[in-house]
Amino acid sequence: MEAATPLPKKRRSEVPGSNQPEEISSHEPAAAAMEAPESDIREPPPGAGGAEDGVDHISGLPDAVLGDIISLLPTREGARTQILASRWRHLWRSAPLNLDYQGLPTEGDVLVRLISQILSSHAGSGRRLCISARHLYHYPATVDAWLRSAGLSNLQELELCCGRYLSVLPAATASTFRFSSSLRVATFSQFRLPDGISETLHFPQLKQLALEGVSISEGSLYSFVAACPVLESMLISRSIGFSCIRISSPNLRTIGVRVGYRHQLVKIMIEDAPCLERLLQLDLLRELHILLISAPKLETLGCLPYHQHHYHYHDFQGLPTLFPTVVHTVKTLSIFVYASNVDMVIDLMSCFPCLEKLYIQQIQSMGKNLWRRKHKSHIRCLDIRLKTIVLENYQGVMSDVNFATFFVLNAKMLELFRFETRGLCGKGFIQRQHSLLQLGKRASRGARFVFKNNTCLRNLEDIKHVRDLSVAHPFEC
Repeated sequence: MEAATPLPKKRRSEVPGSNQPEEISSHEPAAAAMEAPESDIREPPPGAGGAEDGVDHISGLPDAVLGDIISLLPTREGARTQILASRWRHLWRSAPLNLDYQGLPTEGDVLVRLISQILSSHAGSGRRLCISARHLYHYPATVDAWLRSAGLSNLQELELCCGRYLSVLPAATASTFRFSSSLRVATFSQFRLPDGISETLHFPQLKQLALEGVSISEGSLYSFVAACPVLESMLISRSIGFSCIRISSPNLRTIGVRVGYRHQLVKIMIEDAPCLERLLQLDLLRELHILLISAPKLETLGCLPYHQHHYHYHDFQGLPTLFPTVVHTVKTLSIFVYASNVDMVIDLMSCFPCLEKLYIQQIQSMGKNLWRRKHKSHIRCLDIRLKTIVLENYQGVMSDVNFATFFVLNAKMLELFRFETRGLCGKGFIQRQHSLLQLGKRASRGARFVFKNNTCLRNLEDIKHVRDLSVAHPFEC
């Protein structure tokens, strides 16, 4: 089953520092907290199955079905199913293993011993393994033994989670990619990927891939993506070793990119992505240049920082994004600006003539935004197809009013304009804005104008997992 178990909100403490012993013995009864004492094993009382006749219908299901149910539970709850009845005693050990270190009731050396004992005693296949990247750093030999364990055969999901960032990244070993033929979801965090390894990789079933804080060369990154023929979602977050991401992928639908702190990414080049629908920049203040060569289905783009001192479409540095031609496929765009500007909007609609939804995150209101005389001749031939506009941090001053009035009076297909304020939406404020915005002269008679006190825009910086890239509306909470 591909459905992933949500991570618990509360994270356990990380493994202690590098002065901890390398090898951890598994002879101690560290897994006692996960096991059920014999005295706790009991048959359910009459009616426990929820049926009127008192029959436990759930326990009557085949072992394979019960095993799948257990594998979807958090690790601790899955282990505790052993106390339900003697019928359940053996199921957790034979069910597809869902092992997440964040849900285990211990930490430090005891946690490492517990993971080792669970893996050594598990007789089934592996569904999901989630461990900290710091385990790989402090206990490389132990983690290598985990990854070679028979209890993880046919593993579907592997997560090396980011904890606190490491100052020195360990090198990935061959055991890290032992499950390449069965993996469907993979998160690799905080290690170095040598060029020699990347050339031999092949992930025939991998659909979701995240590289977080990974050191990898540009050529190896290109080979890594090419080795995933059915890849649908990819997250690249704060990784280093390259200045350009080159994408040629037949099934990739969503890309999320978060630029690194110390090594600033320069460009993402979409060479050939026939199924690409979304391209998301996940940090608002870093520059990301985008070069689209072939992405015929790209519909959603953002959140892109727009620099106020660039307003010319002909050399189009305005997002700052590089497009060789006008992009007719993009229908949804999110931008981050210091202050909204009408010139900026005309740039956008020149580059994205089929734009239908525009989300604008602005820091403050400034300037005059006068447009009637400046763009009078241009507006007559401008085809504004926008149906939804969301303006964050609307303050109701004349700069905001003039900016919004441009759409009110010229967007003939407009269906919704949402003004998101910060506690200003009293009755008097809204009535005054209705007058200032000249809503009686609106170009679209069916348009709705909604004022909200709280923002409904999603902060893309909060996206932490590759699964989050597939939400239905990426720019809405």
